[in-house]
Amino acid sequence: MTTTSDTISMVTRADHVPGPGQGHWTYNHYAALDDGQRYEIINGVLFMTPSPSGPHQDAVLRLSHYLLMYVEFADLGKVRVAPFDVELAPDMVVQPDVLVVLKANFDKIKHKRIVGAPDLVVEVSSPGTVKHDWREKFDTYARAGVSEYWLADPATRSVEIFALEGGTYHSLGTFSEQAKLR
Repeated sequence: MTTTSDTISMVTRADHVPGPGQGHWTYNHYAALDDGQRYEIINGVLFMTPSPSGPHQDAVLRLSHYLLMYVEFADLGKVRVAPFDVELAPDMVVQPDVLVVLKANFDKIKHKRIVGAPDLVVEVSSPGTVKHDWREKFDTYARAGVSEYWLADPATRSVEIFALEGGTYHSLGTFSEQAKLR
């Protein structure tokens, strides 16, 4: 039997949320929302994002653990996990599943958000977010200058790593759970 909790939640436009018209949302509008929902802004359009699933959270936990060991414990930078706002531009606010800001860019870290592009963004795809992660976020992160974008798939236990070169992401390969991250 399928229950409501078993259905796939999708990233959807939040047209019902009071505020400026779609296409005109900014960080200041977003920061004033207090309804407890998860939102992101892409090109001034407010999106509601679903709560993550168990496998999604397991993947976030594992990836953030590895990044903590290799980045923070080595004193190379800071690791943050969602929900933590990243203001790529006034009309682009996202909450990556995991992000890294290296020491050279610590000036981007503010009390409640990162202002500017992190050095690494990790998105863990779920059935309801995969199109959003591969389309809108992929393009948004490239335009904002995020140096590395990792797309993790809990179903296949793999991560595809993209590096930004000349304003375009190029795949460095897809790595399974047996691969060593360096």
